[in-house]
Amino acid sequence: MNREYPEYPLVGVAAVIFEGESVWLARRGREPARGRLSLPGGLVELGESHLEALARELWEELRIRIAVGGLAGVFDKIFRDPKGRIRYHYVVVDYWGWITEGQPTPGSDITEVIQVPLRALDDLEADRDLIKAISIAEKAMRKRMVSRGDAPVKQKPERFHGVNRGTQRKDI
Repeated sequence: MNREYPEYPLVGVAAVIFEGESVWLARRGREPARGRLSLPGGLVELGESHLEALARELWEELRIRIAVGGLAGVFDKIFRDPKGRIRYHYVVVDYWGWITEGQPTPGSDITEVIQVPLRALDDLEADRDLIKAISIAEKAMRKRMVSRGDAPVKQKPERFHGVNRGTQRKDI
């Protein structure tokens, strides 16, 4: 199946990755969205679960593993050519989590990885679905912290109290 001018939408996965009061974003090295910031992730391959795909993509793109905290949303990414034809069409399942292994380093089709403070997101020239996914994920993360009695602190989320107590998380 071709990514460009596909016969049907392709399924992708991505992650809002928190580190303290920041998120990690990737600058794409190829179309569609070359040069733009996005959540790290990619396409689900045949026979692969969505979480397996997320783990593989994050390893290929950033050389990291994460613990998944939850679902941020499902978004349509539709790109049209100048004639109005659908050039790319993805249905992307966005998760949120935190790094459990590795340090983000650009790989595969990523040209740059940047850590963006949550308070600076409004200043980014980013697509509204990216900002929406991060906002939803941030609310979910903070809700989870409050429900566990964790205070918002400026440290790596994997060090938040309760995360490593056999809770329902999925390390990928």
